[in-house]
Amino acid sequence: MDDTDLIVLWGSNARETHPIFFHHVLQAVRRGARLIVVDPRRTSSARWADLWLGLDVGTDIALANAVAREILAAGLENRPFIQRATVGFEEFAASVEPWTLERGAAETGVPVEAIRELAHAYGSADRAQLCWTLGITEHHTAVDNVLALINLALLCGHVGRYGAGLNPLRGQNNVQGGGDMGAIPNRLPGFADIADPAARARFDAAWGATVPPAYGMHLTAMFAAMERKELNALYVLGENPAQSEADVGHAIHLLEGLDHLVVQDIFLTKTAQLADVVLPATAAWCEAEGTVTSSERRVQRVRKALEGPPGARDDIEILLELARRLGHDWRYESAEAVCDELRSLSPLHAGMSYRRLEELGGIQWPCSSEDSLEPSYLHGRLWEEDPARRGRPAPFTVVDQEGPVDELTADYPLRLTTGRRLDSFNTGVQSGGYASPLRRGETLDVSPADAAALGVAEGEKVRITSRRGSVIAPVRVDPGLRTGLVFMTLHFPDEVDTNQLTIEATDPKSGTAEFKASAVRVERL
Repeated sequence: MDDTDLIVLWGSNARETHPIFFHHVLQAVRRGARLIVVDPRRTSSARWADLWLGLDVGTDIALANAVAREILAAGLENRPFIQRATVGFEEFAASVEPWTLERGAAETGVPVEAIRELAHAYGSADRAQLCWTLGITEHHTAVDNVLALINLALLCGHVGRYGAGLNPLRGQNNVQGGGDMGAIPNRLPGFADIADPAARARFDAAWGATVPPAYGMHLTAMFAAMERKELNALYVLGENPAQSEADVGHAIHLLEGLDHLVVQDIFLTKTAQLADVVLPATAAWCEAEGTVTSSERRVQRVRKALEGPPGARDDIEILLELARRLGHDWRYESAEAVCDELRSLSPLHAGMSYRRLEELGGIQWPCSSEDSLEPSYLHGRLWEEDPARRGRPAPFTVVDQEGPVDELTADYPLRLTTGRRLDSFNTGVQSGGYASPLRRGETLDVSPADAAALGVAEGEKVRITSRRGSVIAPVRVDPGLRTGLVFMTLHFPDEVDTNQLTIEATDPKSGTAEFKASAVRVERL
């Protein structure tokens, strides 16, 4: 972030959810960069910001369109970049024209002056970074929310240059690496498209098998298939859907209805307790060899430091043994051999030998050759003058505002949004076994005004009810919350199962559930 003028955290409380990254943000701020935070809550991240835009939950597209419209009205767009490197600009510009500052303010709850300030700061910055996390993606409009932010970056040319760009902060350890290895329904390792015959042929030849020429199912589609009795067996590796899924009571019912459930994990999670077979695995971060990939696409070596407990096996060993039991003799002498196969099939990783990873302390993909390194940022090609070198133009996308599925009514007047706290992680499986002086257990965080209206005091237990279920939790009064907005985490499901409340409405493109926008009521006990 050395050359960044502006950092926008949009739907990200990085101070608590990505604290190491946030230290780099603060270093940039101390060097003179501006920080703007867009978040329904005035989070601990927002308290460090020059400007906080407290938008209503689920109005991100409306805000982005209003910002884009103001950038265009003020003439702050990067016309040379738009003309050279993008397509679809005219249609996009026409789509945001109705989104005046006044309409944006009415839809989002953000004052006109704040929308204008964000637009002018982003449009006039030499280099700006736009960072987001689950506050953008855990909605039924998840993909469109991201596309709205991409539109802003293309509009101002804040992409493809050092110090500028779009930065989705990954929420879990090595989630980037999992996607890189093909752990997504429509891609092979190295992001090769399963629908591409040439890509499939490359993998068919290496694996001695035929890759099915069809996309698979994401997690939400799998649960829908369980409901239809079309998916009867499930193999879960390092995931805990019995506590992490929205409308979790329904999710558990579907897991219990499977003919066969296998769980491979380092803990006996709630999901593992439902399983027919549990395969104990070693902890990949200290008991196994391999690599890990960070949010910045940096592949680094992981070295075995400890022997696993008796009975636990390395994940690769488990998979190889399972393949042998199923009649396939997969032979890899080491984790490095697996990596070398990846390098032979994925151009993004071709230059990443273990030797180079160790010598350089990690390498960012793409790295196509052992003799060179690529720039640390992506999409620099978009600035090339030669059309052949510039390649496929980046598309603007017309996106429309849609509110949350779970509507507020007199029976359910409060908007519940969920997130994380600094001391804990996800469903608490990994963090719950360790004490923290910061940990206070689950609470229902409410604004001072709502606490007064409900007649509840700090620490008083209340019942929180949605259209799907009820839980009981103590109240915590949070001045960072606006009237009508309440907050909970998923960290302590054994004490307060927050996902009994969340809605299963999902984004049709990504399958992400709308954890950020449930309608609830709160009652004194």
